Amino acid sequence: MDLSNMKETRDLEVEMGGALGGALEAGVDEQQWRLEVERVLPSLRVHLRQDNREWRAHYDQMHSHQEAIETKLADTKVYLDKLQQEIGRTLEKISSREKYVNNQLESSIAEFRTSQDGLAEIRERYRNSSSSVNDLARELAQVTEALDRVKGEMEERGSNMIDAGPLVRIKQALTRLKTECTQMDVRIGVVEHTLLQAKLRTKSAIQRQMNETLTF
Repeated sequence: MDLSNMKETRDLEVEMGGALGGALEAGVDEQQWRLEVERVLPSLRVHLRQDNREWRAHYDQMHSHQEAIETKLADTKVYLDKLQQEIGRTLEKISSREKYVNNQLESSIAEFRTSQDGLAEIRERYRNSSSSVNDLARELAQVTEALDRVKGEMEERGSNMIDAGPLVRIKQALTRLKTECTQMDVRIGVVEHTLLQAKLRTKSAIQRQMNETLTF
């Protein structure tokens, strides 16, 4: 019986004693009252039976659970250690591969940037050359127009001139002008061809660089 039950029994006895005193004062037979109290008191007391086997079963069950947890924990720890090692090896491989790819692409990226710089330079030269070609074309048009105008004037004057010497010289000058115009046309054609070849070479170099990068 625990302390709480003992306290309850003690309180009950006190109450019974008080009731007994009250009964005596009321004129009840004390002997009969005590016999009645002794008869009823055992049925009023609470007896707690300690079952040691139940606590032992709980203890054994807890011990069994602990062993099962330790076993599972050991197996799980082994699995987690293996998993950690595999993840570590995989991360090392990924890092190594990343460094390799970066090293391989570094030279290609540098070459690509160099090609881009070269392309920008060639484009600038092409714009400058195109401007020069346009200037030469305008100059050629002006010279041709002046030549046609002078030719017309000379032919008109030549028809009125008796001496053919100046006319011959004028025709020779016109021939030289035509030759210079032809040479200028050739120069313009050479410049245009050079620009076209440079543009094609640059385009081929860039395309080849991009193909090499994509293939890697």
